[in-house]
This record gives sequence, structure tokens and C-alpha cells, in this order.
Amino acid sequence: MNRITGLETLINILIAEQDFDKKPERLYAPIDYVMSQKGKRIRPILALLACELFQGNIDDVKYPALAMEMFHNFTLVHDDIMDKAPLRRGFETVYKKWNSDIAILSGDTMFAIAYQYAMKTQPRYIKGVLETLSKVAIEVCEGQQMDMDFEESDMVEIEDYVRMITLKTAVLLGSSLKIGALIAEASPNDIEEIYNFGLDFGIAFQLQDDLLDAYGDQSVFGKQLGGDIRSNKKTYLYLKALQLADKDQSQKLKALFTVDNHANSNQKVKEVMAIFDQVNVKKHTIDAMQTYYEKSLVHLESIRVASERKKDLQFFIESLYSRNR
Repeated sequence: MNRITGLETLINILIAEQDFDKKPERLYAPIDYVMSQKGKRIRPILALLACELFQGNIDDVKYPALAMEMFHNFTLVHDDIMDKAPLRRGFETVYKKWNSDIAILSGDTMFAIAYQYAMKTQPRYIKGVLETLSKVAIEVCEGQQMDMDFEESDMVEIEDYVRMITLKTAVLLGSSLKIGALIAEASPNDIEEIYNFGLDFGIAFQLQDDLLDAYGDQSVFGKQLGGDIRSNKKTYLYLKALQLADKDQSQKLKALFTVDNHANSNQKVKEVMAIFDQVNVKKHTIDAMQTYYEKSLVHLESIRVASERKKDLQFFIESLYSRNR
């Protein structure tokens, strides 16, 4: 068993120990449903790895790490309502399995539970952990609002999109690492470096998610392919395709992305993907991913600990970078 598998097992055991068998059943059953699904546990694993990197005690970071996982899953439950997404991790979403009202209430409860877990931090670290969690909670909401605003705007630039995914996705990865480093009492400079490492890696990670949404294998990816296209989301692929497209391609792409509830969403996906392929947007997205991934490694290299101690973290992010789901 490698170290990553061991940490994932630790988190899964901790989740299994939580009691969601409560009343009202339709409030807590969705929480149990979501948390018992075997997600990648990326955020809590990052918190644990950061703590170990700086030779902290991972027992001190277990519940703050669990707080980040609970918070992350809360955001997914609410995202799926807004996106009307039918699938998540290969399972029906809470919104689809129950209804939107239950998904809202269960998500709100998950948000509160995340703070309960964060409060189990050792007293001397509570202020830093709660400040970090509160900041990331606001930033994720800002990013989600930007994402929704982009669906109705024709004036979205790639720089705007990168800012949005930084807030919606990357800050949660960076903050998970930061919490682990804070609890391990890393230096302020190293805390900043590991946070920035998480930001740049998080951007690469989201670009990869965009790519998989269009080009992945649905049986592996666990979500409906073309979901971003169906929802008119201005992803990197769409924005880059507009830059690369000729006049006719650009007009057609824009027209396809102005239609709500497309009469034949599968046909819409097919037509958009044809343009993506014509302008070779897949290669350009992979190039952008690589740029941000390499930037993240510069921050990791700048952290002042022995290279040997960075190996588990490096192994983990390399596995995420080459993922297919």
C-alpha cells in the first residue's frame, strides 16, 4: 500500500465513522449518500500531505481535512442544482435522486457540518483554519457566480475564465494545502509557496476537467459528457476555439451557445465538438494545462524542505495530472 492509498483509507474510515443516521431522514440521507461515494478525496489528502511535508502530526489535521472534503461536497450538491446535472461520479445527483429543495437543505447542512469539523482543530490553530475556510467559502461563491454570469455574457475573455476557475476550483486545493501547512507550523514563506502551488495546479486540474467533459470516456469520467456544452458554459475550450475559429466557425459556435434547452442537445454537442476538432482546441488546452502544471512545480521546488519529503506530494499530483476521470 503506497502512502496515498493509506491516507485515502484514513479519510474514508473517518467519513464512515460519522453519524448521518439522523432525523429528518430526507435531510441526512442525501449527505450520507454523497459522502459514502468513493470520490478522489483530493482535498483532504492534500491537507494531510502538506502536514506531513512539514513534519506535522496528521492526527491534528484529520478533522480540518474532513471539513474541506465536506465543504467541497456541499459545493457539488449545490452546483448540480444550478447545472441541472443528472450524474455525479456515475451516480444520480442529489437534485435528481430527491429534488432541488432537499438538495438545497442538505447542502446547507453540509456547509454547517464542515464548520463543526473545523472547530475540532487544536485550539492554537482554530483561528487560522477558520479564517482560511471562511475565505475560501466566499471565493468559491464568487467563482460560481462568475461562472453563471458567463453563461449570459458575450464578453468573456480567457483571462476572465482563468480568474473564475481560480476562485471556483483552485483556491480550495490551495487552501487545503495551506491548512495542512498551518497546522504543521510551516514558515510563512513556505505556507505562501504551497498555497500558490495549489492555485496553479488547481488551474491545470480544472482545465483537465474541462477537457474530460468534452473528450473523456463517460463510463470512466462518471458524468454526462458534453455537460458544459449543453449548459452553454464558457469553458477554456469554447473561448480558445473562438480565438482560433474563422468567421463562419465563430458565428456558428456563438449561435449554438445562445440556445437554452436545445431541442436536441446531443446534436448540439456533436456540432460543437466538430468545431473544436476543426480548430484543434484539444491540443491548445493540453498546452495550457502543461503551462500551469509547470508553474505549480516551480512553487513546489521553492518550498524549503528536503526533496525526499516532497515525493509523496509529487506522486499524488502527477497521478491527478494524468487522470482520466
